[in-house]
Amino acid sequence: MPSSSGRRRRGRRGTRRRHRNSTRTWAELPLVAISTILHKLDHIEILMGAGQVCRSWRRAARDEPELWRRIDMRFHADLFYQLNLHGMAQAAVRRSKGQCEAFWGEYAGDDDFLLYLGDQAPSPKSLRLISCYDVSNEGFTVAIEKFPLLEELELSLCSNVGEGGVFGVVGKACPQLKRFRQSKHSFFDFEASGYNKDDEALGVATMRELRSLQLFGNNLTNEGLTAILDNCQHLESLDIRHCFNVNMDDTLRAKCGRINTVMLPHD
Repeated sequence: MPSSSGRRRRGRRGTRRRHRNSTRTWAELPLVAISTILHKLDHIEILMGAGQVCRSWRRAARDEPELWRRIDMRFHADLFYQLNLHGMAQAAVRRSKGQCEAFWGEYAGDDDFLLYLGDQAPSPKSLRLISCYDVSNEGFTVAIEKFPLLEELELSLCSNVGEGGVFGVVGKACPQLKRFRQSKHSFFDFEASGYNKDDEALGVATMRELRSLQLFGNNLTNEGLTAILDNCQHLESLDIRHCFNVNMDDTLRAKCGRINTVMLPHD
């Protein structure tokens, strides 16, 4: 009768064999199966881990442009001080091989990245930048000229982009823009000589194909809102919460009456 120690040794050998077989099975999955798994993960997870499992997984993550057609690098703000998110964003765009149609990044964009995106992805339709403090007016103004097919643009908590006629440049460079969103940390009524509270709003008014507009915490006044309503005739949704320089009067309410969904400063 085998001793208990012999049974334990055989048991351990059997466990190791099963483990090797399991590992080999994962590595030898068909490319279609690996791609299906990768499509269920977000892009930072792929760049950090799943895309490094083994040679076949690295190949699937690197050589499948479809996986990088719509790049989403949001919801990882906790990694900002641990990883080079700007570099990871460039790597993601590079893997799209010119097929990137959308980029959504949180803490993952700067001026150099936007220029790189414009050079590597000539036809993105959606660009959403959140808490991208390293994007400047100057860099954004140059880069936006590279995105003539853009239909959606978000600049939330990007405190260095907005004034100085930048949104007017957007209106001219992106004639197909249908959705624009700008959210600020909070409303701050900056009083200074020569400061135009409606600078951004007048730029938005040049985005004549807009269907959806959100300006959260903006300094625009009744004049700026009137310009938007008069020029953006296709608006279906308007959100101006925390825009406390706007005082809704009967004229403005009448102009907003044609819009399906309206959220006012105090909503």
